[in-house]
Amino acid sequence: MALGLASALLYLQEKLEKCVIHRDIKSSNIMLDSNFNTKLGDFGLARLMDHEKELETTIVAGTRGYLASEYMDTGKARKESDIFSFGVVLLEIACGKIAIHHQELKGEVSLVE
Repeated sequence: MALGLASALLYLQEKLEKCVIHRDIKSSNIMLDSNFNTKLGDFGLARLMDHEKELETTIVAGTRGYLASEYMDTGKARKESDIFSFGVVLLEIACGKIAIHHQELKGEVSLVE
């Protein structure tokens, strides 16, 4: 699954005429087809941009716990913002826990924050 997601990100960021910044990479947006091939979904927040530019937005979009701190601070989405989110998903895979609990459970620690 991780390799399939990495391949999807490489394609979106490097193989197209314009770079696609997804802005909402998270475990619930990753699906498997009937052959267990990884598919990245929910492109509702995605934006096209030139390869060497940053995407400046008026509203920071995405899911708390998966967003890169520099994106939250500056409002500028970059390729690296999606790579950070990919890293959070990898951490979830490795640990078998979700990145952040919407309701903190007593004694539970979020993977991110």
